[in-house]
Amino acid sequence: MVTKTLADPVSLLKGVGPKKVQILNKLGIDNIQDLLTYYPFRYDDLIVKQLNEIADQEKVVLKGMIITEPVLARFGRYKSRLTFRMLIEHDVIMVTFFNQPYLKEQLINGNEIAIYGKYDIKRQSLTAIKILGQQHSDDFAGVYRANKEIKANTIKSLVTNAYEQYQDVIEDVIPADLQLKYRLEKRQKMIHDMHFPASKKDADKARRSAIFEEFFCFQAAIQQLKKNDRTQAGQTIKYDLKKVKEFIKALPFELTNAQKRVVNEICADLLRPHQMNRLLQGDVGSGKTIIAAIAMYAAVSANKQAALMAPTEILAQQHAQKLQELLAPFDVNVSLLIGSTKTAHRKELLKQLELGNVDIVIGTHALIQKDVIFKDLALVITDEQHRFGVNQRKILRTKGSVPDVLAMTATPIPRTLALTTYGEMDVSIIDELPNGRQPIMTNWLKKQQLNAALNLIKEQLQAKHQAYVVSPLIEESEQMDLQNAQEVYQKLCEYFSPDFKVGLLHGKMKGADKDAVIQAFKDKEYDVLVSTTVIEVGVDVANATVMLILDADRFGLAQLHQLRGRVGRGANQSYCILLADPKNDYGKQRMQTMVQTNDGFVIAQKDLELRGPGDVLGSKQSGLPEFRVGDPIADLKILQIAQQEAHKLINAPDFLINPKNAGLIRYLREFDGLQAGFD
Repeated sequence: MVTKTLADPVSLLKGVGPKKVQILNKLGIDNIQDLLTYYPFRYDDLIVKQLNEIADQEKVVLKGMIITEPVLARFGRYKSRLTFRMLIEHDVIMVTFFNQPYLKEQLINGNEIAIYGKYDIKRQSLTAIKILGQQHSDDFAGVYRANKEIKANTIKSLVTNAYEQYQDVIEDVIPADLQLKYRLEKRQKMIHDMHFPASKKDADKARRSAIFEEFFCFQAAIQQLKKNDRTQAGQTIKYDLKKVKEFIKALPFELTNAQKRVVNEICADLLRPHQMNRLLQGDVGSGKTIIAAIAMYAAVSANKQAALMAPTEILAQQHAQKLQELLAPFDVNVSLLIGSTKTAHRKELLKQLELGNVDIVIGTHALIQKDVIFKDLALVITDEQHRFGVNQRKILRTKGSVPDVLAMTATPIPRTLALTTYGEMDVSIIDELPNGRQPIMTNWLKKQQLNAALNLIKEQLQAKHQAYVVSPLIEESEQMDLQNAQEVYQKLCEYFSPDFKVGLLHGKMKGADKDAVIQAFKDKEYDVLVSTTVIEVGVDVANATVMLILDADRFGLAQLHQLRGRVGRGANQSYCILLADPKNDYGKQRMQTMVQTNDGFVIAQKDLELRGPGDVLGSKQSGLPEFRVGDPIADLKILQIAQQEAHKLINAPDFLINPKNAGLIRYLREFDGLQAGFD
């Protein structure tokens, strides 16, 4: 006799042939486990109500007698309206089905019927959703996400069939002591009540248990990955502490307490015989580059090589220039490798890199080409790491023998997302600005107040400072009534002439031309730089004190914060002006958030609440899991508790041999999408 398990393919269910298997696969349903955890996204209360019990626009079940012949009216190409009158005790109401003409045959004058729909008290009418028939078994019924190829009722039928056949092999995943501690349902009952609840109370209790289970299993897998990383053999980078201290002492400024803390965390990792896997989060202008310089110099002092990969040529060049200046007195060879590096120079650079004569290489994705070979790569740093694909980051790691990995980001990630997206990494946070920096003053002005913004810019230019003006578009667009960079450039040239010079920068320019404009702005050949969002990352001009963002409501919060971070990089007071007339509350909330705080983490959390996790990081690049029932934002408390409990459990010395964990270990071996390695 073949033993049934939840890993059985859905094709074993009656009525599921090859075509239906393909349809279910598109919904992420491959096996019985997937089907049983394909939970309803909402529940309909199907208890029959009397008319005097109903609130206006409430979804209800009404039961009565059809007293008129149904009338079908067609309009448009595919639209229709099916209407009839229904008698409920002494009241007559109008019932309307939209775009379900096939129901006409089922609606027979004189028959009793129960219908689910939305009731309009003023019109005494029901906009019908579905017929339940005279007898319906579910008082509180789940509604499943479906698509054009499969109906929700078909999914429900398959779930019912699967539960009947496999309920006896459903074992608990959450250890019994945690079930008791957090009042969680047994897994068999939880799955039953998620699909077939007798009441809203039962559905809510099951849902709470399902959310905990989903988060707990994900966090257990993440913690196991982290545990594997800690035990994975890596390089012990025995850096020269004396040299590192001399380098830090020679910096033209003192490190902040936050920077000192982060340097200590990274240096401790370098000395360990296991691979470092650390995320460095720091707000714009918080001094991440200095941390990277110290870490790379530490690796070089141990006669190792280091690499830093940046997402754009502008940013890579800026890093290279800054690091060359900082490290030149310490006899460190820092080289730049980007796509536009000339062939002859590239060939020589690759040769010296392989010989070990290049200590540090800064570059873009050009670093991950096959012919880039290191002699002894020990430290890999990725800047703005979320802009690289997972595979690109992996390739750079393979260039050395298990090198330590440091990922840096100036996009603050709220704790909500850090727990899910970067749970397998150790996190270091720079949560204070360098000494002498002043908070940027941010104002939101309406478009008719443009002159006030230009007057502020003129005052700053007269004080020998510089300004950015950012526009969302390059050229005129008939579709969107927005300012555009070229038009703005022409107008500002006229406005500031002849006293001040205006430059133009946009994404359609060639790389060399972009670089020339940025360098000219740094060299103060331009007083005002009109730009698109190409300056969002990587332009560092300490003398720039004003950022004017046109049509600011067209930008996301994270982008606005990055743009604002282009100023305030020196000791002078800086200003950010948001020029916008938002047409909805969402736009107004973004402007108000920017005015209220300079804290990137507060802004990131607000952005997360307004837009959702996929939009904040980009679904494909973020690595965010697609939870079926839990919401990392709405259910943050459960997520945090699940993370804490998973951490304790996985790191317990007896985790793998304690019988209470058997169900969890079996589950993760069979169904863990992260492949955490529980074998």
